[in-house]
Amino acid sequence: MKIIILGAGQVGGTLAESLANEANDITVIDSNANRLRILRERLDIRTVEGRGSYPNILKQAGAEDADMLIAVTNSDEVNMVACQVAHTLFRTPTKISRVREQAYLNKKGLFGTEAFPIDVLISPEQVVTQHITRLIEYPGALQVQDFSEGLVRLVAISAVKGGPLVGHELAYLRQHMPNIDTRVAAIFRKNRPILPEGTTIVEEGDEIFFLAASHHIRSVMSELQPLEKPYKRIMIAGGGNIGQRLAVELEGSHQVKIIEHNEERCIYLSESLNKTIVLEGDASNKEMLLDENIEDTDVFCAVTNDDEANIMASMLAKRLGARKVITLINNPDYVDLIQGGEIDIAVSPQQATLGSLLAHVRRGDVVNVHRLRRGAAEAIEAIAHGDHRSSKVVGRRLDEISLPDGCTIGAIVRHNEVMIAHDHIRVQPDDHVILFLVNKNKIREVEKLFQVGLTFF
Repeated sequence: MKIIILGAGQVGGTLAESLANEANDITVIDSNANRLRILRERLDIRTVEGRGSYPNILKQAGAEDADMLIAVTNSDEVNMVACQVAHTLFRTPTKISRVREQAYLNKKGLFGTEAFPIDVLISPEQVVTQHITRLIEYPGALQVQDFSEGLVRLVAISAVKGGPLVGHELAYLRQHMPNIDTRVAAIFRKNRPILPEGTTIVEEGDEIFFLAASHHIRSVMSELQPLEKPYKRIMIAGGGNIGQRLAVELEGSHQVKIIEHNEERCIYLSESLNKTIVLEGDASNKEMLLDENIEDTDVFCAVTNDDEANIMASMLAKRLGARKVITLINNPDYVDLIQGGEIDIAVSPQQATLGSLLAHVRRGDVVNVHRLRRGAAEAIEAIAHGDHRSSKVVGRRLDEISLPDGCTIGAIVRHNEVMIAHDHIRVQPDDHVILFLVNKNKIREVEKLFQVGLTFF
């Protein structure tokens, strides 16, 4: 596939790396020559220096025969205009744009064939808000990802001493919970993946990825660690787009406070939010946190656009008694350094956004892609098409499907019914198949499984 990426920042650069490794023809446009040079030194891609919304720059990048344009610069306006130019002048089939500003996103009719011809809108703030909201919904989870519009969820959780399954074989789970069906998709032990079997013994400290119907998630979590009490009191550091969105999502069911240093923004937040308490001040000020009873706070979320400020405020909040700390980290190099210490969970907007983008780039009918463990693994939801002659999966039992090494099928959703994967299940047309890959280099092989052969037509 021939893909043009606008923007060589963290999202564009990571996306280029991921797609270039999957045998795509990638061209990256950016006005920063140094960023492009760094990408060229690491990847086998083309680069074009210039402003991505200019017709001559797009033409130079090969827009005349490109299959897809992905605009992820820091400017909403550049992204939107680039999609318009690509559509009007080059008839680019698929146009994906990152748009942050709520003033654009809230306007009905602004995006479509009659206006800005953008096929897929990606809002990083919305993706991150959903990610953090799910973590608050499931205390103790490290990651929670939706499939089939929330019917199935994939949860990452650390095995903790005291969990009934810790120290036992996975097969014990079925004996202990006979009425609940779940599938352990992968185990990471000391950062190394283990493909689980019934005889695999769960050890303390293992990071477990399991799939289950949404209403069974808490029951399965209780087998791996003592179930935490629900979160009630939430403190948010930063009243920007993400902070405001979080407050809107949570204030109906939680006690929410926002700390924001900008006076005008505080006034706006206090007028636009219903139940949230808005505080003007510095979230890294010890006296202020103590005055606001940080020791009684269930979750402290640091979501400003400054990584260092987020880290310092989070560490202080944790030391002062906050039960759980979630920190937004834009620099991916920081994530592994800080998560698991005083900071419980580090959230990377780049990784969250990348999954949304990849779902529209994958070959075959892929509807969801979630990057896991900072991109080391992937979970994919693909729709099976064709029949037993044209498809490599339709009509076959799960144990008859030739999956690449490091890939497992976790669940199937058929007509809104969740079926956890068992060998005897046969894949039918239009089934949503949820797969887990511990080796993302095998993604091309998985895509081929779900591409329909010519005999179907």
